[in-house]
This record gives sequence, C-alpha cells and structure tokens, in this order.
Amino acid sequence: MKCPFCGTVDNDKVLDSRPVRDNTAIKRRRECEQERGGCGRRFTTFETIEELQLQVIKKNGVREPFDRNKLLGSLLVALKKRPVSTAKIEEVVEDVERALSNRLDKEVDSGLIGELVMDHLRALDQVAYVRFASVYRQFEDATQFRDIVNILRRQEGRRHIKE
Repeated sequence: MKCPFCGTVDNDKVLDSRPVRDNTAIKRRRECEQERGGCGRRFTTFETIEELQLQVIKKNGVREPFDRNKLLGSLLVALKKRPVSTAKIEEVVEDVERALSNRLDKEVDSGLIGELVMDHLRALDQVAYVRFASVYRQFEDATQFRDIVNILRRQEGRRHIKE
C-alpha cells in the first residue's frame, strides 16, 4: 500500500479492520511506519470484492459505467439544506447499489436508477423528491410541479386513512 501522505510503498501496518456495507467491504485503519522511513501518519482504506462493472444505458443509448459518486451527487443536490443525515443519504446510495447489483443483467437503463432514487426520496423527504423529479422528468412548466405535489397529497391522504 502506498502512503497517501509521504508516498512510501509497503511501509504501513494495519491498526484496525472491520466489516462495513453489510459485510461486503472491509475498512482498514493503517499507519505509515516511521521506524521504517515513513511519516507516521494514519489513513483509511476500503477493501471490496471486484465485481463486473455495471453499465448504465443512458436515454440517448450511450453506455457508461455505473458511477456511485454521480448517484451520491444527485442525492446531495436534491437534499441540499434538507434535514436528512449524511448516514441516511449513504444508506439510500447503498440500497440503490444493492438493488442494481442483485439484478442478473449487468446493463441497466438509467430510468430504472431514477425510479429507484425517486422511491427512496418519496419516503425520505418530499421536497427532495419534487426537486429530483423536476430534473429527472425534465419538468417544463409549473403545472408539472402541481401535478406531482397533488400525487404526493393523495398518497399522504391514503396513508393517514390506513393508520
């Protein structure tokens, strides 16, 4: 392992290891050893199983590798200034990733990803849901905002009746 601070190679020791992400990865806390010419600083690494890269089929037919950071970024934009913890956002990303990786097909339509995200946002934060939907569904006027808010109201009304 190369130290991210001083650049020495194979000069670190593992201080702590623990499973993360539902036991699908291992988080390791490492220290660059000063006794062997290193800087003595600590850093964290993640070890995961290398899987076949999931390909996303965009609306225009172009295929590109699934990018977890793009998913996280779109959620952060939708949830900006909303009372949702980083841990909860990370949980949504992991749930969507898990749902996609559990599919037998290694190519997925971008529309499916959008729908999975919207399902999570609908339950998590309605404002973020409307924000995400407006971009994802490419709203062109205010009537589309009104329509989605009315759908949310009807769903909320049904939920109160069941309770």
